[in-house]
Amino acid sequence: MRSLAFLALMLALFVGGCGLLPGEIDETAGWSANKLYSEAKDSMSEGSYDKAIKLFEKLESRYPYGRYAQQAQLDIAYANYKQDDAAAAIAACDRFIRLHPNHPNVDYAYYLKGLINFNGDLGLLGKISMQDLTERDPKAARESFNAFKELVTRFPKSRYAKDAAARMNYLVNAMAAHEVHVADYYLRRGAYVAAVHRAQNSITTYPEAPSNEEALFIMVKAYDALGMNDLRDDADRVMHKNFPNSVYFKRGLKQKEPWWKLW
Repeated sequence: MRSLAFLALMLALFVGGCGLLPGEIDETAGWSANKLYSEAKDSMSEGSYDKAIKLFEKLESRYPYGRYAQQAQLDIAYANYKQDDAAAAIAACDRFIRLHPNHPNVDYAYYLKGLINFNGDLGLLGKISMQDLTERDPKAARESFNAFKELVTRFPKSRYAKDAAARMNYLVNAMAAHEVHVADYYLRRGAYVAAVHRAQNSITTYPEAPSNEEALFIMVKAYDALGMNDLRDDADRVMHKNFPNSVYFKRGLKQKEPWWKLW
């Protein structure tokens, strides 16, 4: 038993001593929480996000219960965001929200989480890209919207609430446009039932979105192709009522054929 105890002690000393080798010396040993935080913030200001993250992590590990440790968790999320590590940044936001649901800066955690998803994926929906929109997964859009919605609902007076609300409006229109784009994709390939389903989903889920004008047009066209004349005429009436000056009507004004036959 003594031999086993001696071996265990020697192993512990060896493992502990490995960190004291010349190449392994930690220059931050003995630094106060204030010193660690100050150096980490300086590193972040200089754009050295990886170094800043390591310092913030050491701070949190050595001084887990102080105010610096809580702020370091938020700063880790931001630093990861700045160096384009969206997964790590979102995980850090979620961790902060879980650990500190009543923290004065928890609104920022929700805002940053929404911003990460917004910039990481949904920004692409508003840009011209070679990638077909139907190939993109709008999951990030929904997650971004939910984070902003939580912020606006829980913290309506937050300094971030106004920007979050504006981004929510953009997200709604972008997600509706995505649905309509998919519906148009199906329409052009003769998948009329699928086209109707996606167009209806856009109208039902995003009733105020501008793209619903096109969604109704797609429904009229798809129902006409399916020979469902009553449903086609119903969609046509709804479209005329809600979009009386729609561009889709103009080509058929002086024609004998119904306007939708000309498209």
